[in-house]
Amino acid sequence: MSKDKPITAVWPGKPYPRGATWDGQGVNFALFSEHAERVELAIFDETGRRERQRIEMRERTDHVWHCYLPEARPGMAYGYHVYGPYKPEEGHRFNPHKLVLDPYAKDFVGQLRWSDALYGYTIGHKREDLSFDRRESAPHMPKCRVLETAFTWGDDRRPEVPWHDMVIYEMHVRGFTMRHPEIPEPMRGTYAGLACAPAINYLKRLGVTTVELMPVHAYVNDRYLEEKGLRNYWGYNTLGFFAPEPRYSCSGKVKEFKTMVKTLHSAGIEVIIDVVYNHTCEGNHLGPTLSLRGIDNASYYILSEENRRYYNDFTGCGNTINLMHPRVLQMVMDSLRYWVEEMHVDGFRFDLASALARERGRVEHLGGFFDVIRQDPTLNQVKLIAEPWDLGHGGYQVGNFPLGWAEWNDRYRDGMRAYWKGDGGLIGEFATRLTGSSDLYGRTGKRPHASINFVTAHDGFTLHDVVSYNEKHNEANGEGNADGNNHNLSWNCGVEGPTDDPQVNALRERQKRNLLATLLLSQGVPMILSGDEIGRTQRGNNNAYCQDNEISWLDWTMTPEREQLLGFVRRLIALRRAHPTFRRRDFFAGRPLVGGHLKDILWLKPDGHEMSTEEWEHEHARCLGMYLSGAGLDDVDARGVPLEDDDFLLLFNADANEIPFTIPTIPGGPWFALLDTAEPTGQAQPRRLQPGETYPLQGRSLVLLRRPMAVPLTPAAPSPPPTPASDLSGPLVGIRPRA
Repeated sequence: MSKDKPITAVWPGKPYPRGATWDGQGVNFALFSEHAERVELAIFDETGRRERQRIEMRERTDHVWHCYLPEARPGMAYGYHVYGPYKPEEGHRFNPHKLVLDPYAKDFVGQLRWSDALYGYTIGHKREDLSFDRRESAPHMPKCRVLETAFTWGDDRRPEVPWHDMVIYEMHVRGFTMRHPEIPEPMRGTYAGLACAPAINYLKRLGVTTVELMPVHAYVNDRYLEEKGLRNYWGYNTLGFFAPEPRYSCSGKVKEFKTMVKTLHSAGIEVIIDVVYNHTCEGNHLGPTLSLRGIDNASYYILSEENRRYYNDFTGCGNTINLMHPRVLQMVMDSLRYWVEEMHVDGFRFDLASALARERGRVEHLGGFFDVIRQDPTLNQVKLIAEPWDLGHGGYQVGNFPLGWAEWNDRYRDGMRAYWKGDGGLIGEFATRLTGSSDLYGRTGKRPHASINFVTAHDGFTLHDVVSYNEKHNEANGEGNADGNNHNLSWNCGVEGPTDDPQVNALRERQKRNLLATLLLSQGVPMILSGDEIGRTQRGNNNAYCQDNEISWLDWTMTPEREQLLGFVRRLIALRRAHPTFRRRDFFAGRPLVGGHLKDILWLKPDGHEMSTEEWEHEHARCLGMYLSGAGLDDVDARGVPLEDDDFLLLFNADANEIPFTIPTIPGGPWFALLDTAEPTGQAQPRRLQPGETYPLQGRSLVLLRRPMAVPLTPAAPSPPPTPASDLSGPLVGIRPRA
């Protein structure tokens, strides 16, 4: 049909699928609104600037308004005007003067331009949101666009990296590519940039298996940030759950995202996306009317039982999506399936996931959301990772998510930071986190991979800043440094911020090596924050959500120190990949191996003897060793072949002073030093050590020793005799609790 010729044929259409669906002949439009009284489909030119006509949707089936336009084609821009009561005190905020966007829109054209006309009420009115605004908002709104979803995927398939083999790299599409000198300038900051050879080659050489992309759902820039000359950089401000963020596309086409996924898959790299289904960009009762609020506020959001004018805010962002409503739950499930089936992503990290579990204000772990995912044939096959908290009462739920879910483990982050900065009385907590957090996950039948281990993430200090700042420095955010967390468990190594002091800088580099080595040699799934491997800094900003600039973007300038750190991380990941001892599928048993007295794990004092129950409690203790028996894997590979590995000895010293560590007299051959974080490269000096010799364990350092697995499984016992198995429930931490 002609671009300017009005649509004349309007067929009844169908209530499903929701959204605008091109079937090769025409487009079906379907919009859920339980309380609407009338719905108009507004059609615009392809730029979204000029409205061409409005079509009343007369068909309504099970609260879904629908029609079919046989003359419509992909590329058509559209939106809705929804009529109904404007009674905020009853939870209804319909305002037909406001164009609202399809929650199922798969593509957008144009950008949101902030104006008072975007609000359903009159800004500045003495009755606030109880007033009613009649200005048309369409000129200031982006528009939905009908999408042709066809794409040539070829033989693309999920890499399906086993959980225990994963090394996650949390990254921002724009921040990772924006300053990369080898990425063509037009592609910087985009999906295409992440898909180009320099980016892929870097990730491959680093050795990560999985990229976790910060939000790529379409989102808007907050008005208060724009008025301060800032931008929402992180993207936790969702406008559309089906459309990829247009700002990250250099082509303006959805298929650019698909090409990125296909390219990463061809390199064997998984793609997990960070999703925000707990709230939207519409904010609290004084926020704009952009989509769900104007379509059916009372259905899509959790409203206060005391006064339905207000929202229950468990997210800190003004509103919480109402997953107790079956149609809203269906929308989230349809979105998840769309990103798996149409966009080929490999899994999801759920922002503030506790909010998704809330039913009538309480966190219910076996509630509707988890039940639906558990039985879904598409979603129960992909990676599901929870940020296991929200801001409401009872929202902190680390260790409590259902089977099949992994969790960001902030207790790992806090334990490792506190130990390495020298806090006392933490060796028990340190050992528990190091061995997979069985206290959190072993009791419910989960495995170590349920723990996503991290020492840094997008929210908080970078690794370089953890060892360079005692206090946050968020002045650039324009909030008087009042935003961001004050509890960072960081240590500046003697000087706040940048310094020319060579001793301070050397200590900072060592501390970075300590934290990274601990992370990559721990049981569970390690997650590296993008740029930590090259010492990225945010200048002490621990809440850089609004810094879409050089504070957040990776600086790819290489210095000798950065080259050394990058090489160290590459070696660590390769070591982890080569040795199943560091990526066990199950928790340590802490008991003697079959046929002998030697355990699969031993905790050692600096004198080489096994630790007693009382010694875990010493406030002054900051040094310990961990012996891992290669014969104690008790596991098989993908073909059922029993796994064996070398024996390893890890020595940890968070004290400032050197401690001579005696090599334990465990039967077997000599030990060879592999890693020593006291060395600038992290590579240990070549050394062969016999049992009974001492290793000069430098202050604030980690050492890894290896020997070929040749331990005879005989009654021969280490000296002194090991703690009896009957005592294991006391002194040994970080092991599976006994039944």
